[in-house]
Amino acid sequence: MYTLSLFLSLLVITVPVSAGWLKENADIMGTRITVELFHPDPAVARQGVDRVLAEMRRIDHAMSPYLATSELAQLNIRARQHAFAVSDELFTLIQRAQDFSDLTGGAFDITFASVGFLYDYRKAIRPDAARRKKAAALIDYHNLVMDKDRHTVAFSTPGVRIDLGGIAKGYAVDRCIRLLQDMGIRQALVTAGGDSRIIGDRWGRPWTIGIRDPREADKMVAVIPLMDVAVSTSGDYQRYFEEDGVRYHHIIDPQSGDSARELRSVTIIAPDATTSDALSTSVFVLGTRAGLALVNRLPGIDAILVDRHGELHYSDELQPAEAAGERHAAATRTSAH
Repeated sequence: MYTLSLFLSLLVITVPVSAGWLKENADIMGTRITVELFHPDPAVARQGVDRVLAEMRRIDHAMSPYLATSELAQLNIRARQHAFAVSDELFTLIQRAQDFSDLTGGAFDITFASVGFLYDYRKAIRPDAARRKKAAALIDYHNLVMDKDRHTVAFSTPGVRIDLGGIAKGYAVDRCIRLLQDMGIRQALVTAGGDSRIIGDRWGRPWTIGIRDPREADKMVAVIPLMDVAVSTSGDYQRYFEEDGVRYHHIIDPQSGDSARELRSVTIIAPDATTSDALSTSVFVLGTRAGLALVNRLPGIDAILVDRHGELHYSDELQPAEAAGERHAAATRTSAH
């Protein structure tokens, strides 16, 4: 048995893949993509893996803010001057992001990129307080003007930018799972960084996913048996640097334009990865109390939080596991398709 680290956030506890199972990793979308699946026909299994990787590359080429030719990059350039027509896919995903902004009171906001682009975590670069404050004033999802009939997007204020980093990987995972289901594949795991979705079982037992300790990469804070759900983890250890004892990381609080620091990690369990991806970011920004209050009023959503002191907090549905003093969450779920 071995443990595979997935972008330093989720650990999938696995055993070597045997007959009928196929597994492959690739670096796409700026992260590690993992697909593991079963089909009795090896040719179908091979085709399933290939389709997943191709779909990940397609979405990356369309939605990466770092590729000048991507549709998203072109939107960020052209929507400054006039309404820019985008594909049905991109328009719908931006709409979904706006829905999460409404749901979370603005804790989830794709216009965080208006200040986020000023940070370079590899080079330990950040804006000074004055520049950050000026750029943060542009963060407001209401600055997106969307025309549902023409599928156009415009920025109402100069300087606004968007980044789908808090939702695109989850969306990509969901797209890939749907492709596999359309092929008749009923047992699979697809992971993109901290975002995973699982269908079916694994040799008659749930898949087992471990959530890593935010400060010790070789330790886990929880082990979760899962079937037919999605799970996403957002953490302050994924892209960050430290300066004068302060950790600057990629999860930006839209209110301040600075890194949110009440929590170290948030894991969300949800029916689909688009939802778990967006909510893990949202809850991280909201913090322990407000974040758990949000999760507890959403049906079918569970959460495990690690606060800045290293203490664990569970949503209401997972409380019995915590009360029993267990270091794992009995979170097996079955969602309708």
